[in-house]
Amino acid sequence: MQAPALSIIIVNYRSLALILDCLQTIYEDGERERVGDVEVIVVDNDSGDGGEAVLAQRFPEVRWMQMGYNAGFARANNAGIRASSGTAVALLNPDILVEERSITRSFERLMASSHIACGVQLLNRDRTPQISGNYFIRGGINNLLPLPVLGKLVKWLGNSLKVKKTNIPEATAAVEVDWINGAYLMVKRSVLAASGLLDEDFFLYAEEIEWCARLRRRGTLCLYGDLHVIHLQGESANEAFGSEGQGYHNLFDRKGRQIMLSNFVRIRKQFGSAWFLIHLLFYLAEIPFFLLALFFQKLTGTRRLTLRQWSGYCFNLLFLLRLTPAILRNVPYFYKAF
Repeated sequence: MQAPALSIIIVNYRSLALILDCLQTIYEDGERERVGDVEVIVVDNDSGDGGEAVLAQRFPEVRWMQMGYNAGFARANNAGIRASSGTAVALLNPDILVEERSITRSFERLMASSHIACGVQLLNRDRTPQISGNYFIRGGINNLLPLPVLGKLVKWLGNSLKVKKTNIPEATAAVEVDWINGAYLMVKRSVLAASGLLDEDFFLYAEEIEWCARLRRRGTLCLYGDLHVIHLQGESANEAFGSEGQGYHNLFDRKGRQIMLSNFVRIRKQFGSAWFLIHLLFYLAEIPFFLLALFFQKLTGTRRLTLRQWSGYCFNLLFLLRLTPAILRNVPYFYKAF
């Protein structure tokens, strides 16, 4: 039997409705007919929502894999990649809606190019752009930007010193980048033996950044800005964490705890222990500055930050501190924050 041209991996954790919509757009767009024999693998993180039976009825051609526990993003995608056989693998979030033959066209361009991985421009539901392609900065200093108070100081200093922007707000053509948003990330299989798969220490968040850093040593990554998919950003993760809002600047709740932990694990792995400790000092210094900001808010009658957010931030940072010795040793560990 001939190997498929492309393997699409989708990880499910209680996001069946989103996956059904995603698959509907894939097959309505005719990706199988245009790419060739495409295989779609849904890897389930023990959702317990009867998804296997539903998919067998609605999309019998889709393969179902059961992890047996909530393995997170990296481990589940790796299981799907190992079980796949396409000449390229595409990691898709469940909350992706495909349009205008994006998968086909990005696959054809990638395989005809010297690039080893690609992404496309992600759009919000209202078709405004999401950040889809990014650049690395020395020491991963942009990890400090989510800090409620000191992050603004870091941003001001960066703008004053005219530091290179770390992302592309909107791509309109093909552009080389250092890392690609993991909501839509396509990689040539031929590079995987040398680069390795996703790092299974990660549970969720930042794993595609660390992976792209290793991929980047083997070749170039490209964002095809004229190709688009809709990304219902954060819907599946917010439901799982009981969180609200898009993006990754919320450091106050369970989702923020996982974001904080994963970002620090990534800093240690990509930039080393010295940079990890520098970041940690900034995060610790944020505590008194956060309180000072609350005091001035009370004096001025404004309300941007809350005491509840401060306490949530402190709790999450304490969680990180408990795991700091393991992170510094860089030994295998499953960094799941709940």
